[in-house]
Amino acid sequence: MKILVIMGSPRKGNTYKAVKKIEKFMQSLGDVEFEYLMLKDANLSQCRGCYMCIMEGEDHCPLKEESSVLEQKMHAADGVIFATPVYVMNVSGSMKTFIDHFAYVCHRPRFFDKKALLLSTTGSLGLKRVLDYLKFIVGTWGFEVSHSVGLVIPARQISKRNEQENDRKLEKAALIFYNSIMKKRHSPELIDVLAFHFQKVSFGKPGYTAPADYAYWKEKGWLNPKAKYYVDVPVNPVYNAIGLISEQIMKRKMRKEMAELRK
Repeated sequence: MKILVIMGSPRKGNTYKAVKKIEKFMQSLGDVEFEYLMLKDANLSQCRGCYMCIMEGEDHCPLKEESSVLEQKMHAADGVIFATPVYVMNVSGSMKTFIDHFAYVCHRPRFFDKKALLLSTTGSLGLKRVLDYLKFIVGTWGFEVSHSVGLVIPARQISKRNEQENDRKLEKAALIFYNSIMKKRHSPELIDVLAFHFQKVSFGKPGYTAPADYAYWKEKGWLNPKAKYYVDVPVNPVYNAIGLISEQIMKRKMRKEMAELRK
C-alpha cells in the first residue's frame, strides 16, 4: 500500500509529527509505504489566473511542468493524506498554492480510485473551517474522503491528557484510512449525486462551457442520458431520481438564460 502525504506545513512541527504517528500506526497494520511531498520544498509558482487550464485544457497551462509531476504522484498512490496547519482560519499558503494548480480538476475530476485522509492542526480555532474546505476540494477532484482528523495543540506546553486524546484520534484515523483503502468505493451520498448532475448540465453543452470541459465529459461518457454517476458504483434510486429532476430544472433555467442573452 502506497501513501502520499501532501504536507502543507513549512516546518516539521505539529502537523508533520501527527502524520508520522499515523504512519507508525498504519505500518503496524500491514505493508505500508509513505512518501512525503513537502510543499515548502516544491517551489511551486503562484497560479497566474490565466484560465488556460479551464478553457483549453491543462496541457496549455504555463505552469504545466509543475502540476503534471504532482498529479502523477497522486495517481501513483493508493491513498493521499492532505495535511496542513491552520493559518488565519485557512489552509497554509503553500497548500493553497498547491490547490490552485489543480483548478481544472474541479471541472474534470479524475481521482475516483483514490482515498483521502484529511488532517489539520491548530493552536486554538479554525479546524472545522479548514477540514470542510479540504473535504469540498478533494471531493470535487474525485477522491473518496475516508476520514478527517483535527488536533488542537496549544502553543503552550500540551497536557498529557490532551496528548493522549490526540494520539487516540490519530490511531483511529489511521485504522479507518487503512481499512477504507482495502475496500471498494462506497455508493455516493445525495450531495455527490446532485454535484454530478449539476456538472453534467454545466459542462454538457458546446458553446456554453469551456471546450476542454465538454470534450472531457463526452469522452468519459458522463453526458450519456443514462449516466448516473462518475464511476460504476450502485446509486440509490431515490438519489438518482432527485438528480434527474434537478438536472431538468437546471436545463430549463439554462435555456431561459440563453434566450435572454440573445435578446
